[in-house]
Amino acid sequence: FDRVVWAEDLGIADFQGWLFKHDVVEVCTAVKGPFIHQACQGGFSGGADAVIYLDPDTALFGSLEPLETWLEESDILLTPHLVDPNVTAEAIADNDLSASRTGIFNLGFVAIRTTGEGARFAKWWNDRLLDWCYDDMPSGLFVDQRWCDHVPALFNHVKVVRDPGYNVASWNLSTRTLEVQKDGQVTVNGAPLRFWHFTKLGPMGDAMTKKYGATNFPVYEVWSWYKRQVTAATDKAIPERWWAYGAYSDGTPIEKAHRVLYRQRADLQAAFPDPFAAGEGGYARWLEREGL
Repeated sequence: FDRVVWAEDLGIADFQGWLFKHDVVEVCTAVKGPFIHQACQGGFSGGADAVIYLDPDTALFGSLEPLETWLEESDILLTPHLVDPNVTAEAIADNDLSASRTGIFNLGFVAIRTTGEGARFAKWWNDRLLDWCYDDMPSGLFVDQRWCDHVPALFNHVKVVRDPGYNVASWNLSTRTLEVQKDGQVTVNGAPLRFWHFTKLGPMGDAMTKKYGATNFPVYEVWSWYKRQVTAATDKAIPERWWAYGAYSDGTPIEKAHRVLYRQRADLQAAFPDPFAAGEGGYARWLEREGL
């Protein structure tokens, strides 16, 4: 990496309390907002004209130069989960309905200009993710993604990238066919493969890849290659409970219900500005006394 930016350096108010309100997936998606917003203001980018974000479980297979061309005419680029209609009832249930629940666009990728509508979007998304980036589907939330369903209606100069070579993933393999050309290039529905988003690399991703890539051998080639790369790069010394913010200061794991309760009650946030602190007078001890 050229630079690593720590979450505590993003200038988030009441950082310990804010962090405690989120589980690991929620916080990893929530920090996109302040990071991209600050990058647009020159905080990390050194005056860059554009910001291109890719999730860490993404692998590049081709040039992203077309993004630069598109950003000359558009301020915001988004990729939908699906760019072709599914046909079978099974694929509709697995993929269309899933996208309806989790968001039309997959925010493992977003590209914006740092001025104009791109900057306005970055400020808006930052504000939404700081306060409402939770996995709470009954409330209409799915971390960072559902918010961006509104983007084409709220902002101008938005381009929906429908090229099938971008953001290939298990949820769209039902409509995307991979081929390896004679020159070794991998194509998707005839277009060059640009990047693959390897979400849910474990059993769920394996099952969906097997289900929708069953007759498309190159899918297995790419999927197996990435799994080998991850295995080779994994530090065996990393403990199972690796997330530092997954436990109180005494090592006791934090229950999701206790995070939700904390974020729902302003009185608890005021009483326990550092809810991770264990011991007498801490949030964990209060939960014990309350029988929670």
